[in-house]
Amino acid sequence: MMKNFGSSPPHNNSNSSHHQTPNHIRERHHRKQGLLCALPWRFSLRGYGFCMAALFLFCFGSLFYQLNGGAPRILLDIRQYLGESTYLNDHGPPAQKVLPFPSQVVYNRVGKCGSRTVVILLRLLAEKHRFNLISSDIHNKTRLTKHEQVDLMKNISKIPQPFLYTRHVHFLNFTRFRIEEPVYINIIRDPISRFLSNYFFRRFGDWRGEQNHLIRTPGMKDDERYLDINVCILENYPECSNPRVFYIIPYFCGQHPQCREPGVWALERAKQNVLENYLLVGILEELEDVLLMLERLLPHYFSGVLNIYKSPEYRKMGNLTGTVRKHTPTLEALQVLYHRMRYEYEFYDFIRDQFHLMKKKIGLRSTSRPPAYPPGFLRELALRTPEPLDEDEELDSDLEDANSWLVHP
Repeated sequence: MMKNFGSSPPHNNSNSSHHQTPNHIRERHHRKQGLLCALPWRFSLRGYGFCMAALFLFCFGSLFYQLNGGAPRILLDIRQYLGESTYLNDHGPPAQKVLPFPSQVVYNRVGKCGSRTVVILLRLLAEKHRFNLISSDIHNKTRLTKHEQVDLMKNISKIPQPFLYTRHVHFLNFTRFRIEEPVYINIIRDPISRFLSNYFFRRFGDWRGEQNHLIRTPGMKDDERYLDINVCILENYPECSNPRVFYIIPYFCGQHPQCREPGVWALERAKQNVLENYLLVGILEELEDVLLMLERLLPHYFSGVLNIYKSPEYRKMGNLTGTVRKHTPTLEALQVLYHRMRYEYEFYDFIRDQFHLMKKKIGLRSTSRPPAYPPGFLRELALRTPEPLDEDEELDSDLEDANSWLVHP
């Protein structure tokens, strides 16, 4: 029994091993097949999800791209980088938008120095050349606090480029507040001519309307309105003496309080700012040459400006800006006024010399005229600035202030 019992297990084990091995192998084979089948299915789900996500993002981005205005910032950046393409030029190189240089120009226009003439021209040129013209009609706030300066400069720097910003304001030092400095341009005129033009314009307006001066200076009494210019000068009325006649230099000196005091410091600082920050400062007595220089130096803004200026249609508009009732003071009054404006004349002579030097460098033949009021006053003098170039410090009511969205101090 014991032997049989003892001999039977090896036989049974052998048989068991023989019968169980195929089942075991088959089970392992099925397990391997299950694993192999599961792996591709798991990877295909991941790939399917990735493809669907990519397709969704593509469709979502394409929808906003085609709306052209509602796209996220990143899509607009990609669009700008790749350039705007059509079916015809899809396979060409990407068309990148190249901004002109300079693309930021500031014209801090001086009152009664041709500003209205230039602004009307700029309106026509902005439509032609597709640059942003921001023209402010604020003319009675040229001096700003530090906070107002920063606000204005930040607003200017946010204007879409290329732009040209113009306003009656004294020079703003952008670099002092670590803001990118624009290119400055400006125009001045003979100081006495400017003073007389402003004096009579405030009282009697121009040819655009008989009553427009009454609207502009409603508080002016008749005694002041009809005050003789010679009396104003010789009897030292505030309007005809310093610091009121010290007018042009502060536009170039800047916002420093000392810039408002007639003297050498303001004069020299104004000269330095012109040399360092202004692309061009022209003189109104040679306006056609100024426009030609601007056309050469800033073609993407002023190309074709001289043709517009000489056109009959424009001349018809310009003839309405001449100051009415303007006449020349006596020789004695002019001598007194010239002495009060000696720093203004020194600056004017400096600008005129710089302008002629630039014309010579570019190759333009100078067509300059002698000063309207030479220091000697050896003969009776007449105003030499043509009437159509007498300009208003304000813009016409029909000139919409495109700067209304800016925060003005």
